[in-house]
Amino acid sequence: MDYKAIAQQTTQEVLDYSQDTSGWKVVKTSKKVTVSCKPSIKFRGNLYRVEGIIPESSTKLSDFLYNPGNRVTWDKALQMYKMVHRIDSDTFLCHTVTQSFAMGSISPRDFIDLVHIKHYEGNISIISSQSVDFPEYPPSPNFIRGYNHASGFVCSPLKENPAYSKLVMFVQTEMRGKLSPSLVEKAIPSNLVSFIVNARDGIKAQKTSTGRGLHPKSHSYLKKK
Repeated sequence: MDYKAIAQQTTQEVLDYSQDTSGWKVVKTSKKVTVSCKPSIKFRGNLYRVEGIIPESSTKLSDFLYNPGNRVTWDKALQMYKMVHRIDSDTFLCHTVTQSFAMGSISPRDFIDLVHIKHYEGNISIISSQSVDFPEYPPSPNFIRGYNHASGFVCSPLKENPAYSKLVMFVQTEMRGKLSPSLVEKAIPSNLVSFIVNARDGIKAQKTSTGRGLHPKSHSYLKKK
C-alpha cells in the first residue's frame, strides 16, 4: 500500500473541503463553536465542518493536536491513541480507541488512521487523517472497527490576533456496526463541539503546568520541512 500517495491525496481533499463554501448547513452552535454538515460523497453519512478559535498560535497548535504522547490527557472522546508505525517525519499510522458516547448507545470503536502533516505559507497547517488497512493491527473482537474517510484539521492564524488560531475540522466517520443513522447524526455534533472545548482546556492546562506556551518542533515526528 502506497501510504505516502494516500496521505498526499487525503491532504488535498481536506484542502478542497476547506475551500468549498456551498451546501453547508449549520446543525449546532455552542460555546463559540459552529458545526455544519453536508452529505458525504464517500459514504451514506455526513461530512462535518467544525469551526472554533483556539488560544494558541497555529504552528504550536498543529503540534499539539496530534501529539500521541498527550492526546488522551485532554481528548475525552478517546481511551487510547498511539502511533504504531512511522512512515516519515510528517506521516505515520495511529491506532485509536474511542470512548462510548451518546449515553452508552454507541459503543467504543477502534480505527487505524494514516496521519499526515503539511505546512503552508502563512503559518497554515493541514493535518489529514484517513483510515487504512495495516496488517500488524487487524480488527479485534473487542471493538467494532470504524472507518474515517478523508478528515482533518486546518490550522491558520486568526487575522485579528495571530497569537490565536482559527481551527477548522472536517470529519466523516463511518461508525459501522448496527447503528441507526439518526442516532449517529444526533450524537456527533455535540461530540465535535466537545472536541474543540477539550482542546482549549488542554492547551490552557499545559500552559499553566509549564508556565509558558507550547513548543513547536518539540516532537521528532512533526519536524518541519
